[in-house]
Amino acid sequence: MEALPRDTVVDVLEGRLREDILAGRHPVGSYLPPERRLADGYGVNRTTLKHAFGRLVQAGLLETKHGVGTRVRDFARLGGADLLPMLVRHSPDWIGEIFEVRRSIGQLIAGQAATRATAQDRARLRALLDAVRDADGGEAVQLADIEVHRALARATGNRVYVLLTNTLFNAYLPVRAALVGPFTDAEAAHARLEPVVDAVAAGDEVGARQAAEVYLTATERIMLEELA
Repeated sequence: MEALPRDTVVDVLEGRLREDILAGRHPVGSYLPPERRLADGYGVNRTTLKHAFGRLVQAGLLETKHGVGTRVRDFARLGGADLLPMLVRHSPDWIGEIFEVRRSIGQLIAGQAATRATAQDRARLRALLDAVRDADGGEAVQLADIEVHRALARATGNRVYVLLTNTLFNAYLPVRAALVGPFTDAEAAHARLEPVVDAVAAGDEVGARQAAEVYLTATERIMLEELA
């Protein structure tokens, strides 16, 4: 194996091990080679290897048993949504499935926000919507748009929706630059999102769900075209 660059040795080693696991070169349930052999193969010391292992254990890809070894965890069965960003980095095919969940959760959040939003929530949504139109550049518009969705989740009064929204956004962060298509025109981005905020502000649950479906479907189509 080629020795790793020393300036980012733990990061690079973690990345290579992660890719080997996700690609099936270290199958689920299998034990990794002994630490000394693995470390020698990568040209690192065992301390560096242990740091990389620690990160992958925390991520849910490995499990270490003292005196037994380090085994690849069944992350598809036991893992959580926090694995999504690394799965997207490994294979953009995950994006389509993330968008499917995004549509369902987004509609549900919009409907709940319409029935539960306070006057303060509605005012906050209006201000954040204005920020979408005023943002300069695709990335800035994209980030402003995200803040509207975070505010919609907060307006439900359910903290789990907030965490789910954060999880979905974090999931496609690795490819966010390639998903900027719907946000290159600030006025158009504002116009697509405005019906959702209007329906929520009016307390129209059905209208909010429908507007969210239209918005999410339209932006998903544009983003997938960009990825293609």
